[in-house]
Amino acid sequence: MSDYQPPFHITDKAITLLAEISEQIGRITVLQEGNVNPHLRRENRIRTIHSSLAIEHNSLSLEQVTAILNGKRVLGKPNEIKEVQNAYDAYELMLTLNPSSIEDLLKAHKAMMNGLVKESGRFRSGGVGIFDGEVLIHMAPPARFVPEHIHNLFTWYQQAKFHPLIKSAI
Repeated sequence: MSDYQPPFHITDKAITLLAEISEQIGRITVLQEGNVNPHLRRENRIRTIHSSLAIEHNSLSLEQVTAILNGKRVLGKPNEIKEVQNAYDAYELMLTLNPSSIEDLLKAHKAMMNGLVKESGRFRSGGVGIFDGEVLIHMAPPARFVPEHIHNLFTWYQQAKFHPLIKSAI
């Protein structure tokens, strides 16, 4: 962790209190409105899946994602349809996973990447980078360092004193 303090002097304690207050407001709101009905919960999950996949350049529309998850056939790239199905499977799995477990991280990766990449459920074995057209924007660490980096990240997460919401954003 860094000793950096922003110029407006927000402290770790202030961030933690702010996040805890927000969390409590969320709980109160849910209690006041009653339980979220299953239809709304499913609709939110579909929208979340659509938005998450759109960030990764999946071109399927919200209507197509909904149709796929309702078991209907749609016209689309097979890999994009598989991404939708995998994302849904991963969401179903989510509540059974331990967020502090590297093994469960790999289990989630396997669900998300099943049938899409050879290394689903395993750390990558090759190099990767982020490109803007032909221009390399960011080169990821070499594959041999990934398990150690993930281990260090999980250790930091467990030891850091920030609120879990703040840690997950970092």
